[in-house]
Amino acid sequence: MSFFDLILMLHVLSGFTALFTFWIPLVTKKGGKAHRRSGWLYTSGMIAVAISAVYLSAVRLIDPASSQETVSFSLFLLFIAVLSSSTAYYGIRVLRFKDRKGIHKQAVDLGFPVLLLFSSIGMSMYGFSQHVPLLSWFPVLGLFLSASQLGYWLRPPSQKMHWWFEHFGGMLGCSIATITAFTVFGAPRLLDIEKVSMLLWFIPILLLTPVIIGLSIYYRKKF
Repeated sequence: MSFFDLILMLHVLSGFTALFTFWIPLVTKKGGKAHRRSGWLYTSGMIAVAISAVYLSAVRLIDPASSQETVSFSLFLLFIAVLSSSTAYYGIRVLRFKDRKGIHKQAVDLGFPVLLLFSSIGMSMYGFSQHVPLLSWFPVLGLFLSASQLGYWLRPPSQKMHWWFEHFGGMLGCSIATITAFTVFGAPRLLDIEKVSMLLWFIPILLLTPVIIGLSIYYRKKF
């Protein structure tokens, strides 16, 4: 087994770990032991997914024998890595600074959403140039999330429990990336499907965005 195959196996196993654990923090007591442990398990899986995705993408991108389809696949995988790691990191960091009263300017916390912002713009431009709808339109999610993160850090908190809403928003945003990656890359290979409907690519957004909005409304009323 080559080193590439080993990292690919790690990527797949970590992806399935994240895929099957992301829902546990949603249904368990917030702040409880099960919530924290499953949340860290999910986050660890996503960290491994992101790091391995960067390696797998880089190897394919520097290979002169890679086809245009492989290059597009690798760039999208790299973008998903940036999207998922940025939102997961954001979801954790807002908890650490939940008591802040003013603008937050730490470079590490602003750097991730800035990276996501430019990655989204670049990915979308590439998608349009190659006439690939998924690569053209999916990065709009990254534009929205990066703008939301930057807006949160660069403005003083204006509502009670602001960190709570940002935490589950960030983690669910990361879940969208997780499920999308599985829908686009994993499911077709498991089911031996060569081509899937473009609508299937956007199902995670269509399903989880109302969840984010609904939870936000619920907790705003509760708090």
